Amino acid sequence: MGYKFFRPRRFLMLTIPGLALVLAGCSADRYFMVPKEGVEDIRTAVNTQRATLVTMENNATIRQDQLLQQNQAATQSIIEAITTQVERPTCPPAARQVCPSVPENRGRADRLKGKVVVGELERFYLAGPGHTYTARIDSGAETSSIHARNVQRFERDGSNWVRFEVPVPGAKGEWVTMEREISRRVRVIQASAEEAERRVVVELQFAIGDHQQVAEFTLADRANLTYEVLIGRNILRDVMLIDVGKEFATELPDSYRKPAASEDDS
Repeated sequence: MGYKFFRPRRFLMLTIPGLALVLAGCSADRYFMVPKEGVEDIRTAVNTQRATLVTMENNATIRQDQLLQQNQAATQSIIEAITTQVERPTCPPAARQVCPSVPENRGRADRLKGKVVVGELERFYLAGPGHTYTARIDSGAETSSIHARNVQRFERDGSNWVRFEVPVPGAKGEWVTMEREISRRVRVIQASAEEAERRVVVELQFAIGDHQQVAEFTLADRANLTYEVLIGRNILRDVMLIDVGKEFATELPDSYRKPAASEDDS
């Protein structure tokens, strides 16, 4: 059997992990003896490993390119979705400058400790027909009253009601019909009468200045009196204060203003 000599540095390059070579013999100095048939096996194994490494490298490159393409496609899809759903911002149009309108008179009433200050005479707005009368303020009267005629009682849904007419301010001989549920009845004794008079009391909504309220009024014949409306203590109490030195201390809103009854005293 023949032998071939190799230098140690060339033999190390041919070493394969897991391969055990039986080195048969060695020279006394720096040479090893390897069988010729063993060298061919090593070369074959090295070439196989090289092919395997090349194949693995190619497969890794292909997978990396595929991942890059998938990421690029996903990114492009997100960009297209954002572009489709989000509108391009636009600046709002410049606001038009509008001159402020003159506010409508909402009524006026001076107050002292929360109470409306009224004079001896005040504008009185009656809701319903929407008429404005001149009312006399009288702290000596217990219940307020309003001029009415043709007072007729009737029944509605089991309750006692009354139908009556009130004058139209500024229009002589014109009257308007109203209907209200009867609140109660009162006995009124006048100095000029021998017997007490029974009057019907109804609730009416009214306004004096910017003060609005619902209160009881007796339906009375005030044809011989100057003013169609009398404001008594049932309204004044805890709500109004009288300044006897003033007249028309309050002012109704513009929307309430209509011709009032005559202010001349008779």
